[in-house]
Amino acid sequence: MGDGAEAEAAMRRGARVADGRDGTATVPEAGLRRGFGALAVLGVVLVGAAVFGLLYTAFATLTSVLLFGWLLLIGGAVGLVHAVLGRKGNFFWLGAAVAALNIAAGLVMIARPDEAAEALTLFAALLFLSAGAFRLVGGVVVRGPQFGWTLALGALDLVIGVLVLKEWPSSSRYALGVFFSLALLFDGLALVSIGVGGRRVIGMVDDARRAAEPEPGTQPEPQPEPQPGAAAGPGPAPAPGSGGAPWPDLEKPAPPAQSDQQTG
Repeated sequence: MGDGAEAEAAMRRGARVADGRDGTATVPEAGLRRGFGALAVLGVVLVGAAVFGLLYTAFATLTSVLLFGWLLLIGGAVGLVHAVLGRKGNFFWLGAAVAALNIAAGLVMIARPDEAAEALTLFAALLFLSAGAFRLVGGVVVRGPQFGWTLALGALDLVIGVLVLKEWPSSSRYALGVFFSLALLFDGLALVSIGVGGRRVIGMVDDARRAAEPEPGTQPEPQPEPQPGAAAGPGPAPAPGSGGAPWPDLEKPAPPAQSDQQTG
């Protein structure tokens, strides 16, 4: 008996550990906690890099140009290999030409980062100007529910484009670094909010499950035992004024009455 009780108790403890009723998180919840924690840590790293880039804009500009150049070079090499492997297809020459352009642009950006920064800054200024003009014209023509915000964003794009283009080419030393650092900052803050919010939601779900589950080691409330002599099921209610006697069964036929007169 003792060995059987100990084995049953061990099985119950194992079940509580498996579904998290002993206060520990389940395997999926632990994985989710680690994943959201990793997102939060990555967001903090990106925010730190963004602050560093905003403080040292020239270094951030050079880093962004070199990073973009290496990405173009690697992407062009991969595209060229893919085009060669699929040379029997109809788009071989188009894929090979695009890959060659990417490789050439990547090599130029890595070899001449200053001139590449000037070209990219000019392109960014023109892009801001065109985007602002399209926002303003589209907002005036459509006049949707976000009419004010559309006009404000269009005006902001125009202002940024005019400022960058006015100071060009000297603005190429810091403009790309500022844009790159701001992008890192917003992405990092988004990752931090997702990681912290996800861990908080998992904690709320875990607390709700613990509140719904009984405490380990508690015994369920004992059910009242039936009194001796009591009927197992519900019986007929006693008739009033009968001292607890039940109602007569009206469905059974009454016995025939016996005649007091005896026949000779």
